[in-house]
Amino acid sequence: MKLVIVESPTKAKTISRFLGKDFVIESSFGHVRDLPKSQLGVDVENNFTPKYIIPLKARKNVSALKRKAAEAEKIILATDEDREGEAIAWHLLSALGLEDRPEDNIERIVFHEITERAIKEALKNPRDLDMHLVDAQQARRILDRLVGYKLSPFLWKKIRSGLSAGRVQSVAVRLVVEREREIQKFVAQEYWSVEAELAKKSEDKKFKARLVKIGGEAIDRLAIKNAEEAKQITDGLAGAEYKVVEVSKKEVRRAPAPPFTTSTLQQESAKKLGFSAKQTMILAQRLYETGIITYMRTDSLNIAQVALAQAQEVIKNNFGKEYCLDQPRFYQNKSKGAQEAHEAVRPTDLSRLPESLGALDAGQLKLYDLIWKRTLACQMQAAILDQTAIEISAGNKYAFRANGQVIKFDGFIKVYTETKEEGEKDDDSDYEEGRLPELSAEEALDFVNLIKGQHFTEPPPRYTDASLIKTLESYGIGRPSTYAPTLATIQDRGYVEKENKKYKPTEIGFSVNDMLVENFPEVIDINFTSHIEEEFDQIAEGKIGWVPVIQEFYAPFSKNLKEKMASVEQLTETSDTPCPHCGKMMLIKFGRLGKFLACPDPESKVTLPLPEEAAKIKQLQEKTAGELCPICGKPLEVKRGRFGYFLGCVDYPKCKGVMKIHNKTGFKCPNCGTGDVVEKKSRGRGKVFYACSRFPDCTFLMGKKPESQAELDEALAQWKLKPPKNKRVVAKEKTPKEV
Repeated sequence: MKLVIVESPTKAKTISRFLGKDFVIESSFGHVRDLPKSQLGVDVENNFTPKYIIPLKARKNVSALKRKAAEAEKIILATDEDREGEAIAWHLLSALGLEDRPEDNIERIVFHEITERAIKEALKNPRDLDMHLVDAQQARRILDRLVGYKLSPFLWKKIRSGLSAGRVQSVAVRLVVEREREIQKFVAQEYWSVEAELAKKSEDKKFKARLVKIGGEAIDRLAIKNAEEAKQITDGLAGAEYKVVEVSKKEVRRAPAPPFTTSTLQQESAKKLGFSAKQTMILAQRLYETGIITYMRTDSLNIAQVALAQAQEVIKNNFGKEYCLDQPRFYQNKSKGAQEAHEAVRPTDLSRLPESLGALDAGQLKLYDLIWKRTLACQMQAAILDQTAIEISAGNKYAFRANGQVIKFDGFIKVYTETKEEGEKDDDSDYEEGRLPELSAEEALDFVNLIKGQHFTEPPPRYTDASLIKTLESYGIGRPSTYAPTLATIQDRGYVEKENKKYKPTEIGFSVNDMLVENFPEVIDINFTSHIEEEFDQIAEGKIGWVPVIQEFYAPFSKNLKEKMASVEQLTETSDTPCPHCGKMMLIKFGRLGKFLACPDPESKVTLPLPEEAAKIKQLQEKTAGELCPICGKPLEVKRGRFGYFLGCVDYPKCKGVMKIHNKTGFKCPNCGTGDVVEKKSRGRGKVFYACSRFPDCTFLMGKKPESQAELDEALAQWKLKPPKNKRVVAKEKTPKEV
């Protein structure tokens, strides 16, 4: 019997379909050894030797694997092909006591896709364990442990307990904080645009041209600063004759985006599907483990020859021969530290159309559709566009320009185009979609209208999942496996929060970042973090050892930390609010939910909310007056929890009744007549809708805010024609957890 060990039971189940009865496939259920949580677990005095243990949750499974390994004639380690997968294979050797087993009894195989062809090919070509990859993963784990476990106590003493620091997560928080401060400092600048609405003589079709020159000098977007200047220009254009000066046409070829890497998959999934990075990776993991897509942690843009050939067949059969390439299109990754040994993320079988995979859940199907389209598009003909630019004179002083473009051949656009986010710009974004009339030089035009427009400059946008991952990648910070957990961690720690799917630092996030920047600038320096990632890559390639890399970082870090800890003082501010206990001015301290007022007497436990928070609570209390506990019927009072303000029973902790605070519309529910029609938001895309406050007992909902009883009655009639099939169509409320 041959024992094959993989990480997950799903992966094991898929592989078992391809191998015969001589093979037993088992799962390690992830890591089987790790550093202990209760201590540092790294001997800094002895070359940073790690102290690995088998976690409690893994012990039962490790014992079962030991028994099966003892019965097996050969053990095949088939964990993932990246550094983490190599480290898991190495840990399995120790955890299962396989070090003394003959080398020919243990094999290491790797594959990029879970298909019969790939698995059998891997079994024919086993290799040795790559200790360089193991060392790179060890170095990352040890360095992150040193930063986290050594820096966190400093934050506990300086700000409050329960905080944590991390080598990559702290840099991500820093980016979010610095962007927020840019937004706070931003001062909007007014500017105006002037456009002429014109038409070809004897034709009704109108087009617009933008003012671009005054007196022969080009003007930029901000040149016209106010309404008075705009009026001077329009007054100067009164009675002007508009004439074509020059017409330039060009054919532009637009190439498709490359196939997906981990980061671009996360970015595009966020933009097109609204998925978080963590959600994307969970769905991609399931698709990979069931053999539907190739390995999803990669920064390679390569596609296997067999897939390139199949792509042309699928394109030809589904879209036509004119969309096929004569030769495959290849891409080169320009990102820092990109590893080109693997493949891009792609379907394992391109002939498997998305509509044929009805058995997948909705999220997996959407993600597969995205991967399938992007893979095909990158091997399709370029799109061809006709772009036209028309220079127009208006009298002797002013010049206008009209730009237009039409798609001559759609090429890859037939299947897929990238989504642009706020702040992103296309190379040809100056060219508006639409055909301009056929015009020639010296041709006179009919004047229709002048349009003045007031505008204001906008601050830089907050980071989204897509833009934050893109920025981290551009700096060379993190690697394919780290983006999703990093973004999840900074939210779980409460350092950032999402507002309309954009990252905004919390109060504690500002404080932690400022404290680290002031005291440990080298740890969360973007260039330093990028440099460390490059050294991890060099360890993986066998160019340098891992111990010197850790030593280079730890020696100055440890010295600085010791100095800072010796002089550390609790960060407190004195407020203008007298304490009801002792009469002294209360101190402003940090708690799990942000700042609060505390009595300066260390023996006292008197606390109060900040004045602005107290005012907010009073306002909400007035707004929700009369609300009764859904459990005991007693009055509810406004409280603050992890997810914001909510209503809690006055008899807490005896009664734990809670209720969410809703914006009421002023109308009673037309379905039950008891509840109020309130504003709600869906958990997925944050879409606003209006529903009964008694959900789930009453499931009435409508998409538009009601303005009259007649609108409500009409919405009720429409709702009854097509009632919800199940309760999931209405956003289920989260119960706030009281602290």
